Amino acid sequence: MTVSSARMPRILSIAGSDSGGGAGIQADIKTATALGAYAMTAITAVTAQDTTGVHAVQLMPPELVRAQIMACLEDIGADAIKTGMLGSAEIVDVVSETLAKHAKGIPLVVDPVMASTSGTEFLDERALNLLKRKLIPLATLVTPNDIEVRKLSLPVPGVSFLVKGGHREDVRGVVDGLLGADGSYREFIAPRIATTNTHGTGCSLAMAIACGLGRGMALAEAVAQATAFVHEAIRTAPGFGCGKGPLNHMHGRS
Repeated sequence: MTVSSARMPRILSIAGSDSGGGAGIQADIKTATALGAYAMTAITAVTAQDTTGVHAVQLMPPELVRAQIMACLEDIGADAIKTGMLGSAEIVDVVSETLAKHAKGIPLVVDPVMASTSGTEFLDERALNLLKRKLIPLATLVTPNDIEVRKLSLPVPGVSFLVKGGHREDVRGVVDGLLGADGSYREFIAPRIATTNTHGTGCSLAMAIACGLGRGMALAEAVAQATAFVHEAIRTAPGFGCGKGPLNHMHGRS
């Protein structure tokens, strides 16, 4: 494993591909690039997806997912890891076992991704149980939304949770609550933007946090940077597509 560069943290995303470019691996690469990090990928699934929904899904063989992870870790190495859509119990299992054995000490951000915004289910009950039992205990941070958090068991020793408030009505705006592994609690509040251009918000937020952790930031600092980044990406979204449009990951760059 090579030595980390302080100027360019190495971030591994283990997630599905979004052909429309708004979420998943594509959003993760854009986020890492915008934040000055080096993105690597282990693709768990290929989806036919656009702003209107998910039209087809092809899962990768679990051993191919493992091989992608190992290729990244054994050569370039990683300063942080983010997981997104895993898609099956078999993939959850192989990702958990591979990270437990080969990624000890590397900050891990787990975005549960149980379903798409359009309603496509990505995790069945067996996969969810494995996620809770094997992957989440390895995490530095888990980033469920209001719906996903109801299916998880909190708290988990040594694990922090950022409960995203995008689906919850609050007069203060969008309120994300960070429950620290030490029992602390902090809220991150941003004005709510009246828009449908929110495709890939969760993926981008989790990846932005991973980039901060990979750079050596404290967790609260990484979350603050990430929420500000995503808020501006939503505010300046280009308005592409006929449904829930993608974010502008490259805001602030010429």
